[in-house]
Amino acid sequence: MKIYTEPVRDLWDEIAKRPEKNEKKIQETVNSIIEDVKKRGDEALFFYTKVLDGAKLNGFGADIKTIKESGRFLDEKLKKAISLAASNIEKFHKAQIVPDVDIITSPGVRCIQRRLPLKRVGLYVPGGSAPLFSTVLMLGIPAKVAGCKEIVLFTPPNKLGEVNPAILFAADYLGIEEIYTIGGAQAIGAMAYGTESINKVDKIFGPGNSFVAYAKQAICKDVAVDMFAGPSELMVIADETANPVYVAADLLSQAEHGTDSQVFLVASCSKVAEKCINEIEKQSAKLNRQKEIAGTLGKSISIILEKRENMIEFANIYAPEHLIISTVDPWDIANKIEAAGSIFIGNYSPESAGDYASGSNHTLPTGGWAKSQGGLSLDSFTHTISYQEITREGIGNLSSAIEIMASAEGLEAHRNAVTVRMEEQKNGY
Repeated sequence: MKIYTEPVRDLWDEIAKRPEKNEKKIQETVNSIIEDVKKRGDEALFFYTKVLDGAKLNGFGADIKTIKESGRFLDEKLKKAISLAASNIEKFHKAQIVPDVDIITSPGVRCIQRRLPLKRVGLYVPGGSAPLFSTVLMLGIPAKVAGCKEIVLFTPPNKLGEVNPAILFAADYLGIEEIYTIGGAQAIGAMAYGTESINKVDKIFGPGNSFVAYAKQAICKDVAVDMFAGPSELMVIADETANPVYVAADLLSQAEHGTDSQVFLVASCSKVAEKCINEIEKQSAKLNRQKEIAGTLGKSISIILEKRENMIEFANIYAPEHLIISTVDPWDIANKIEAAGSIFIGNYSPESAGDYASGSNHTLPTGGWAKSQGGLSLDSFTHTISYQEITREGIGNLSSAIEIMASAEGLEAHRNAVTVRMEEQKNGY
C-alpha cells in the first residue's frame, strides 16, 4: 500500500482518485459486443459465451429440473446460512414499504402518489471464480417484496456451461425460475434489447466488473439501470482503539474481489497504520486469492490524518462504497459522513456482514457515485405514479394562479384550458 502522512489539503483530490483503467479499450470492446447482440441476437450470445467464458452452449436457459435439484450439491449448513440471510434481508426490505401519499393540498384538490412494482426486471449475478449467490438474495428479495411479476436472472456459466449450484439454489429458494447462463456485457445487451429467445427487461440490476459497468452505461439511454456499480472498494477509518487484526481482515475481504478493486486505510497515526499494514502482510500470505489481493493492494492507499475532522472530510471526498469506522465514538464520525454506500460502525461490524447476512443491501454505488445516490432499496424495484382529482370548487380555487403563471410563461393554450372551464361554469355547466 502506498502511504501518505498528513498530506496537504491540495493533494487530497488527487489521492482520492480511483485507479486509472484503460477506459477507451473497455468502452470500445463493450460497444462492439452490445451492437453485435442487437444485430445477431442469439447467435452473438453463443459466440461471446464461447470466446469469453470458454463454454459451448446448446441453449441459454437453465432447466427447471437442474434448478430444483441444485440443493443436493450443497451442504446443509450453507442452506441454513442462506435461509438466515434471506430472512434478515426480507425483514429489512419489508420495513421499507411506505403507504401511498394521499393529501388534499387545498379545498377541492386531491393529490395522490402510488408506488407500483416494475413488471419485468433483469438481475445480473457475477459468477466465475467467485459465484456471488448472495447477490441473488440481495436482488431477488427486494424484487419479490416489491411485487415484480417477472424476475429474470443472468449469470455466466463455467467452462462446462453450468451454473454454480449455490446460485441456482438461492434462485429456487426465492422462486426464480427464468435463469440464463449468460454473463458479461453480452448479458447486459440481451437484457436491454432482447433476442430471439430472450425478452427484454424494464430495468437491469446487479454489480459486475468494469465491462459490466460500462455495458450498463452504454444501454442506459434505452433501458433503466439500478446504478453503475463497478469494482468493489472499501475504506476503513481507524484510530488507536481499532483492532489491527480486524482492520486487516476487512481490507483483505475486499481486496480479494478482483485486481480492479481498491481498499483505503485512513489512520489516526503512523503507529496505527504500521500495525494494520503488518497484519495485512501476515494474513494475506494465508489466503487463497493471491493474484486478486496482490493486484488490489498494489494500488491501494494508507493515509495518515491525525485530526478527526480531516478524516471525515477525506472520506466524503472519496465517497467509498463501503466505509468501516473503527474509532472511539464511531457514531460521531458516522453522523458527519455525507457520501458512502454503506457504513459499518465499530470493531464488530465487518463489511462481510453487509455482504451476506445483516439484512442491508450489498449492491452499492462505487466510483464516487455515493455522493449522489444510495444503494439498492425497495424503491429501486418500483416506480411512482401521481394522480390529481380536482373538483369544481378546486379548479375555481386554482384558476387564477394557473392563468397568471401560464400567461407569464407565454403558454396561452395552458391558460386557456383553465379559462374555458371557468367560462363554462359561469354559463351553468
